[in-house]
Amino acid sequence: MNEPFLGMIGMFGFDFAPRNWASCNGQIIALRSNTALFALLGTTYGGDGVNTFALPNLAGRAPVGATGQGPGLSNYIMGQQAGVPNISLTFQHLPAHNHTINAFTDAGNTENPAGANPANTGKLDKEYRSSGTMVKMQPGMVGAVGSNTPFSIQQPFLVVNYCIALTGIFPARS
Repeated sequence: MNEPFLGMIGMFGFDFAPRNWASCNGQIIALRSNTALFALLGTTYGGDGVNTFALPNLAGRAPVGATGQGPGLSNYIMGQQAGVPNISLTFQHLPAHNHTINAFTDAGNTENPAGANPANTGKLDKEYRSSGTMVKMQPGMVGAVGSNTPFSIQQPFLVVNYCIALTGIFPARS
């Protein structure tokens, strides 16, 4: 491989950082022995900026490929982290909607609920009706469901080793 740019991130199909590279796992490194890399990264990914700075942490994360905002897209800044691997859906996550239950005001005319709705029943009336005047029933008839148990929202993935070049050609701005 030709000499990489200093600070270049590469994906490797093996589980170690090659010579002159470091794993992108958020580790804190000494500024004094990596001044050129610090000049590029600063404290974007962490560190105190006096003695230390951090490498990017791509462990369990998907990289976003651009800083800034495209038309109709969110604004992203270098080093920004967001998202969670699990979430519990609540009613606030659901779009506004309702679950109405319809019933007939007329007396029931069948005992079979298939293709029928609840009907006005008397002591000996049938319980369902297949046609007639409908009304909405009490919304409380349909109870809340769900257990608030977190579930995974992680996209399908393939594990690779992200590493950053600790030495190389200092990239010039165009």
